[in-house]
Amino acid sequence: MSDTVIATHGLRKAYGAVTAVDGIDLDVRAGDVYGFLGANGSGKTTTVRMLLGLVLPTAGTVEVLGRPIPRAGREVLPRVGALIEGPAAYPHLSASANLSLMDAAGPGGARRGRGQRIAEVLDQVGLGGVGKRQVRGFSLGMRQRLGLAGALLRRPDLLVLDEPTNGLDPQGIHEIRTLLLDLNRTGTTVFLSSHLLAEIEQLATRVGVLDRGRVVLQDDLATLTAPTGATVVRTPDPARAVRELGDRVLSAEGDRLVVRGSEPAEVNAVLVGAGVPVSGLALDRPTLEDVVLAAAAGSGDRVAA
Repeated sequence: MSDTVIATHGLRKAYGAVTAVDGIDLDVRAGDVYGFLGANGSGKTTTVRMLLGLVLPTAGTVEVLGRPIPRAGREVLPRVGALIEGPAAYPHLSASANLSLMDAAGPGGARRGRGQRIAEVLDQVGLGGVGKRQVRGFSLGMRQRLGLAGALLRRPDLLVLDEPTNGLDPQGIHEIRTLLLDLNRTGTTVFLSSHLLAEIEQLATRVGVLDRGRVVLQDDLATLTAPTGATVVRTPDPARAVRELGDRVLSAEGDRLVVRGSEPAEVNAVLVGAGVPVSGLALDRPTLEDVVLAAAAGSGDRVAA
């Protein structure tokens, strides 16, 4: 079996004269935590809905777990857990009852062991103590956790999540992040659509950036944020440091200097030997925000953080 979990080729969706997704090629591999970034309105949710066969593309193809979508949907979708555009639930029913209906309604749902699976996923998402409560009393964050529990019911090979931390407080965001990383370590591929750069940077192994319906960047996060070959120096005496280092200084802002050379110990030795105090040293590497903004500038487009 191919290690490609999601592949799209020339995927396009138009609504009349409006093109929501414009010929994108996605490459998501087994074991990825794939961060799908883009501003609200960039086409992320439309793309996710096409991946799951909920919207038919105007042009192009979609393969999920090696099978064409939507044609092989009944075969593939039982192996995919999804949370799109916020959780849906019957407010007058309990969390457990909602999950039971969700499992029964989907293709391949099996009654045997359902109660145990529901208890397990409620515990996983931090709702173990409230499974019998009516959903109408749940906060937005609790509803989001319930939606994620629904996505986990079938122990999926692939999780497709659209803004899964929406409505969660910082502690909840940390818990969901830990859960997703644990699931990934045990073999689940995660496709995570979000507009939050900082959150994706803490989770993703691979990143795709969508802007105005087009992919402007797609690569491994480690490659995108690799060291630049320079060293960041922090010193309470930047003027002296600049004099000592001369044309090796690539930029200086306040107490922060970026210096040519990827050996912090060597830079430190030069400065300390000249009597210049050093308060910090690190390899220079771009943040994901730096990379995304540069890609957007290079394409003439705009990507909101």
